[in-house]
This record gives sequence, structure tokens and C-alpha cells, in this order.
Amino acid sequence: MLSDITLTYDQQCRRCPRLAGFLDEVKLDHPDYFCRPVPPFGDAQARLLIVGLAPGMHGANRSGRPFTGDYAGILLYQTLHKFGFASLPVSTSADDSLRLHGCRISNAVKCLPPQNKPETSEIKCCNPFLANELAQMPAGSIVLALGNIAHQAVLMARGVKRSAYTFAHAARHQLPGGITLFDSYHCSRYNTQTRRLTADMFESVFAQIRQELDGLR
Repeated sequence: MLSDITLTYDQQCRRCPRLAGFLDEVKLDHPDYFCRPVPPFGDAQARLLIVGLAPGMHGANRSGRPFTGDYAGILLYQTLHKFGFASLPVSTSADDSLRLHGCRISNAVKCLPPQNKPETSEIKCCNPFLANELAQMPAGSIVLALGNIAHQAVLMARGVKRSAYTFAHAARHQLPGGITLFDSYHCSRYNTQTRRLTADMFESVFAQIRQELDGLR
């Protein structure tokens, strides 16, 4: 039952049969990989929550930390460090010395999906975990959605009409309950190599977020 989810993370979760079975298969091929639901990284009371899509095969699914070990994490952690949200510009493993400052990173779907494409039912099944994360955030907090699926997942988690908040890069949405939602294209290899997302575009979003958070101090 989805109504029994009161946690922000469950390492033993197997509520999605397709994802659970896929993780079992990947674990056989890669015994040293994490191959479980990936926990959020950072303080639950942080004023900034970054929401990605799902763990990558050789990134978070290997390391056990969001955006760690694959290409998407390179630009993300460099930018977090530049704007004072991370102690280091590189995330190498779940047990390195990197610490986040006033920031938390999670995913719309906590488990690795085949071909990096979660099904709608899987996004909905995992959504209560995200809803609980959002509920723990202090008043005046900011959420950054990386990509449209993360954007839609945040709106679902807040129980608002999704058609009222259109995804667009650098868009800012004021949600009920005092949460501000920012959008960015996902920092994936495809988006950065095709220059759909450049470092300047990404940093511009973080500059807005930093300015708003600093104004709340």
C-alpha cells in the first residue's frame, strides 16, 4: 500500500516489480555495485532540494550516492561547489569527504530503471517518498527540478494541478505551501554535449537560487 509510506527512503523497497527484478539482474553482472534504492544525499532540513530523474547505471546505482560516478554529476557538483553548496567540486564515492551545505540531492525514482526510463506507474509508486522529503523542508525552501519528469514528480508530490506549472529551463514557480520550484534542463551527457544545457545556463539558475536563499537569511 502506498499510503503506508511515511519515510523519505526505504533501502529494502521492492514495490516496483520491474525495477526490483532489473536491480537483481544488474547485481549478478556487477556484484560490487550498490544495486538498491539510492538514498538522498544531504541534510533533510536543507533549504535547497535538487531532484533528478533516477540513478544512472554506472553512477548512483554503482556508488550509492546521487549523481556520483557518471557524467551528469560532473557539472552538477562543480556548480554546487562554485555557489557554496558543496565542500568539493567532485563527488567520487559515497564515502569520500564531500559534504553538502544547505543542499540535499534526491531523485524522482530511487531505483535504476531499464534504459533510464521509469514507467509512469513507477514514478507514482515512488512519489510518496519525495512527498515526505518535501514535507520536511523548512518554510521558504527551494526545489530545483532537473528535467521535466522531475518537475512533474515534484508537482505530483505537492498535490497541485500539473497543467498550471509548465516546465521550462530557468522557470520559477511559486507553489502552495511556501515552496519555490525552479526548473533546469537535466545535466545529462546528451544535454551538455549537444549544448542544450551549457555551464553558463546552469550557473544562471543557481545564481538565482543563491540570491533568493541569501535574501532569506
